[in-house]
Amino acid sequence: MDNIFPVFDSSIPREAKEAKLMQRARVIWFTGLSGSGKTTLASALDRRLFGMGYVSQLLDGDNIRSGINNNLGFSSEDRMENIRRIAEVSKLFLNCGIITICAFISPARSMRQIVRNIVGEDDFYEIYLNTPLDTCESRDVKGLYAKARAGIIKDFTGVNAPYDAPEQARLLIDTSILSVEESVSVLLENILPFIAYRPEND
Repeated sequence: MDNIFPVFDSSIPREAKEAKLMQRARVIWFTGLSGSGKTTLASALDRRLFGMGYVSQLLDGDNIRSGINNNLGFSSEDRMENIRRIAEVSKLFLNCGIITICAFISPARSMRQIVRNIVGEDDFYEIYLNTPLDTCESRDVKGLYAKARAGIIKDFTGVNAPYDAPEQARLLIDTSILSVEESVSVLLENILPFIAYRPEND
């Protein structure tokens, strides 16, 4: 580590990139059980923001694990490392002035605290999809819950591994009650002030 010299201080500052894009770079973090609607809502939010002129990047569990984190398994250590790497990637996007939308189960509070520590509390917007387990299981399009209950998948969150409900989430959404369209409306109402660009001298 003694021979590593980050160049962030000598590059174009984040504030200049935010000014060019007319937005505040933030990390929007969806957490919840498998089947709670994280990817669905994150994708819908990404599309809506793009249509409104914002520049965002979606990071999703399956996509990340098929690429940058394809060497990681599902042990507690690997899951922690998975989240740590995602946080570091998100921080890079922050420095580019880009809104980063993340959809990850991230079941442990300690995992989500790592993200907070890396990207910064002020830039972290945690959204907890507190959809009931039975609803999540009824959407089991991948058959994961069935395999977990049959003992085929070990340490599956919500079945034979715990999920720590957030204590600091800025927003809670239950997708068993709200439709995708209704959920996105709630998301935009709460997130737009968070990403709105305001010149420093205003």
